[in-house]
Amino acid sequence: MAPDRLSGRATRPSPVRILIVTDAWYPQVNGVVRTVSRLAEELRAAGRTVAVVGPHLFRTVPCPTYPEIRLSVLPGRRLARMIEDFRPDALHLVTEGPLGLAARRWAIRNHRCFTTSFHTRFPEYIQARTGFPTGLPYRFLRWFHGAAALTLVPTPSLLRALGDRGFRHLECWTRGVDAHRFRPGQAGCDWHTRFGVKGPYLLYVGRVAVEKNLTAFLDLDVPGTKIVVGDGPDRTGLAARYPDAVFTGYLDGADLSAAYAASDVFVFPSLTDTFGLVILEALSCGLPVAAFDVTGPRDILPPGVSPVGAIGPDLRRNVLAALHGDRAMCRAYVARFGWDACARMFLDAIARAQHDAMMRARPDAIRPAQRGGWQAPSPACLLSDGGTATDSAR
Repeated sequence: MAPDRLSGRATRPSPVRILIVTDAWYPQVNGVVRTVSRLAEELRAAGRTVAVVGPHLFRTVPCPTYPEIRLSVLPGRRLARMIEDFRPDALHLVTEGPLGLAARRWAIRNHRCFTTSFHTRFPEYIQARTGFPTGLPYRFLRWFHGAAALTLVPTPSLLRALGDRGFRHLECWTRGVDAHRFRPGQAGCDWHTRFGVKGPYLLYVGRVAVEKNLTAFLDLDVPGTKIVVGDGPDRTGLAARYPDAVFTGYLDGADLSAAYAASDVFVFPSLTDTFGLVILEALSCGLPVAAFDVTGPRDILPPGVSPVGAIGPDLRRNVLAALHGDRAMCRAYVARFGWDACARMFLDAIARAQHDAMMRARPDAIRPAQRGGWQAPSPACLLSDGGTATDSAR
């Protein structure tokens, strides 16, 4: 394997041509899009050839109840041609939507190894919106990921939770933050001048939707001004219900970085996220974090109260404690989260998954694929259609 800055101590060939299939892509603004975008940038900078196939390449319709999300319509044949024309060494599926399903079907039919990643707790999102139990959606997700050689998950606590639900072949794959873009002391945002409000300034950044549990933040009896950066289906209703809060809409680039730097505490009320990239962004800007002790915050932050914030069951107590955080320590604490390390973990994981898949196949059945990479006629991890056990009581 040719040396490069992402190779690390890898002992097996690393894929050169990598195809990433995702139903979440620009113009969507969320953690999945940011993760895939930064991953692709890092891989290309390291000399890999990377293609991202998203809904922007297909005819789409708006997602019910969430029109900002576009769903690809019957992408199978066109997607198959794209995969075969690109001739990937590695195929990675990011989401479980129409594109992810079509790519999964192509890989199984063509006996090709593929990996997946778990980004979103859709069963909990559906339950928050409709009251529908989580059991059947989790059964679908277990089926989808069960055919992959490896499923990457962002945190140890999520890995344990999915393992308890019968998911298999799981491995942690953390996230990163751009410390140059997100840094303390950036000018350009003065909440008092812009909106006539007084501090301390309590900031939320993210989608404005029911699954984000924003009312737990907006209902808090704490001093200062609550500021919500982001958009989503609940923004209009929440803005009318909480007239004392500031709703800015989407911010990006320097405006977003300045918003973090101009605030006093970052409040993360979600109970259903799988990681929380915004937590890393806030810390990188020197902003202490207040959150519940759940997946995501508990994997990033120290337990209880610390100089970088506070997590626990009482969000009000956490906010008040985080007001006394140490901004310099926040910045130092997040230094270990880099996108280069994220890309290195990804490369090593998919190379190992391909190697292990070939080792599970019969040695005399492995042969070079006609269109790139390797293919094996009947390894169990490739031809399995995923788990079929019921998900009772979940």
